[in-house]
Amino acid sequence: MECKLAEFRARKKAQKPADRVIQRETKALSDGSPAVCPDTPEQKPNTCPQSPHTQESAQRTAASPAGQTAIKKACLSVSAGVMASSPAVLMRLVASAYTVAEKAGTIVQKVLQSGELGIVEKTGANDLQTLADRLAQKSICASLSKSFPKVTIIGEEELPAEDVEEELLETGHNSLILQKSCPDQYASLKEEELVVWVDPLDGTKEYTEAARVFYSPVYIQKAEQPYRAPYRLLDHVTVLIGIAYQGTAIAGVINQPFYNYQMGAGASLGRTLWGVLGLGAFGFQLQEVPDGKRIITTTRSHSNKLVIDAVQAMEPHDVIRVGGAGNKIIQLVEGKASAYVFASPGCKKWDTCAPEAILHAVGGKLTDMHGNAYRYDANVKHMNSAGVLATLRNHEYYSSRVPQAVLQALPSD
Repeated sequence: MECKLAEFRARKKAQKPADRVIQRETKALSDGSPAVCPDTPEQKPNTCPQSPHTQESAQRTAASPAGQTAIKKACLSVSAGVMASSPAVLMRLVASAYTVAEKAGTIVQKVLQSGELGIVEKTGANDLQTLADRLAQKSICASLSKSFPKVTIIGEEELPAEDVEEELLETGHNSLILQKSCPDQYASLKEEELVVWVDPLDGTKEYTEAARVFYSPVYIQKAEQPYRAPYRLLDHVTVLIGIAYQGTAIAGVINQPFYNYQMGAGASLGRTLWGVLGLGAFGFQLQEVPDGKRIITTTRSHSNKLVIDAVQAMEPHDVIRVGGAGNKIIQLVEGKASAYVFASPGCKKWDTCAPEAILHAVGGKLTDMHGNAYRYDANVKHMNSAGVLATLRNHEYYSSRVPQAVLQALPSD
């Protein structure tokens, strides 16, 4: 879809401080200005968490534009009265992670809009890093460290120690999260007992593939077909912030920067899901795959014989191949898939901590292919060596169908 150059310049003129950081970084990569860009509105939808999801009570949030604006203000305002009540450390951390993830999602959007992704290969063509990865991680880690200096934060990207521009910092809290009661078992936790796992851009390969097509001189996207490739690749992209205590993922935040792209030009993009064990999960409508249907979601770009054998052993009615661990867990909780099957090393702790917490908060389960839980202590190895098996329901059934040859090839940690 073509953006008119005048429209693009108008957006640049209205840049906020954080935009200027992105502009400085992209200028170092190239002095050229893109004449063609995806039509990606800068503002995200005004979606607030409503109530813990259960099968009986989950409801879809719907609001008029005016109502959305009011909700957004309520979500992001930090009430002096709420802060005075001294919410538990965990709830303050989740409330902060919510706004921090939204800021990171905006960074991800705007780097794509700039057309200058600054792509580098880490270990190969399927393991990429972009300017969005780097800026989003700097924003997330610096913001959370400033507000919670004793929390251990582990990010995916290995970045040099350097000062972080003030414009990248986010110090706000989601006030509605602060109003939630912390589960009793976590009410007295201290900062130093918590570990945060950060994936600043899950689904980088899909992000870069979409960008390459968007900025191809031969690419034309019809305005009435925004749901077609490469837009659909952007659904795979998420920002993940997971929180662990004593090795267990207990809370998570997932921002989906390009959610709502199907609505086309002028639509507000983005949503944020979050959850806490013992409290529930918010920001989406919990749904299940129809009874009797086995729909498997698995990797789009990292398949091999083990993955194929494990997927086939589930005797699926359908197989959905997509990118991003966060995206796959969203498919489970929104009833698009029954199980996430990835019988291979590749996923790491920052890929699974936040999604596991949200999935667990609504009664689901994430394990390795042997059915063993992963640990998220600060000193564990980062690789999930024995693959990933995740389900919303009937985990034991899917675990029992994993072939012995697959289990032997993937020794459990």
